[in-house]
Amino acid sequence: MDGLRVINIDRGDVGQRLDLVLQRHLRHVTAASRTRIQKWIEGGLVAVNQIPATRPSRRTAAGDIVSIAVPAAATRAVMAAEELRLEVIYEDDHLLAIDKPAGMVVHPTYRHPRGTLMNALLWRARDWPADTRPSLVGRLDRLTSGVVIAAKSRTMHAALQRVLSSPRSEKQYLAVVYGRVNVARGTLEAHLSRSRRKRRTVVTDAVSGSHSQTLFERLRRIKASPIGAALLCCRLLTGRTHQIRVHLASRGWPIVGDSKYGEPLWAKIDDVELAGVLREFPRQALHAWRISFSHPVTGQSVTCEAPPPGDFQKLLVDAKLQR
Repeated sequence: MDGLRVINIDRGDVGQRLDLVLQRHLRHVTAASRTRIQKWIEGGLVAVNQIPATRPSRRTAAGDIVSIAVPAAATRAVMAAEELRLEVIYEDDHLLAIDKPAGMVVHPTYRHPRGTLMNALLWRARDWPADTRPSLVGRLDRLTSGVVIAAKSRTMHAALQRVLSSPRSEKQYLAVVYGRVNVARGTLEAHLSRSRRKRRTVVTDAVSGSHSQTLFERLRRIKASPIGAALLCCRLLTGRTHQIRVHLASRGWPIVGDSKYGEPLWAKIDDVELAGVLREFPRQALHAWRISFSHPVTGQSVTCEAPPPGDFQKLLVDAKLQR
């Protein structure tokens, strides 16, 4: 289904977001999901009146001529099932929850084709009924540990997406941050989008970014003079990429060990021993510790918790941030 497509903007499309217009007109193209269309726009494959469009949120006007160079469908490599250790927190006939260790990639990529959470899940599913197959509902960064939910069928995947995006579900994270957190709790809000210069990085973008919201509660803090440090519990109200990391950094509370959105503030701490503890932590100090939701089939409340792993617990003890 690759090739050039041309769309004339009529009255029904006027004022609509470009990505939504394309999604409607390309609904017969299998590969044209909204996420894929947004990537086409950001990658320069879409032009409006022969001028490349780079923002999915661009509004269309009457008479606009939109051209899309739909790329050829790439041959998708078959994911291999691998016998890897999985820490299963919860499982029933419809879904399961995994405690993902830091360092494990959740889904195969060009850089990480094997050894991922999905490879391990496929091995676990090798004896499942023919109409079932694992799929992840939400993801964690490679260096973030904690709870990940997987569905056992397409129907359950769609149902879990609806349930987990509902305000009635809860996703809570623990984070160790630099900075003087002088409030006991609060709300962090920002519009977030992919950086145009660094595609793997998320930035605040009040013009075309997507709204995001995180609740936080301070659990413990230490002086760590003159910088300060604290243990926070963060609850996601939206699920944007890198949301907690960007929210905390933009508030002046970067996560310890986060080289993408933070900086090595341990170097400014007067306490040499504490500075060493924070310096040696090998990853971002972020752990997805609790997810609770209403089961899509039974309606019963399900809570999945993953205690902080050894490296995180050691950080809390050595930095005197135990809960």
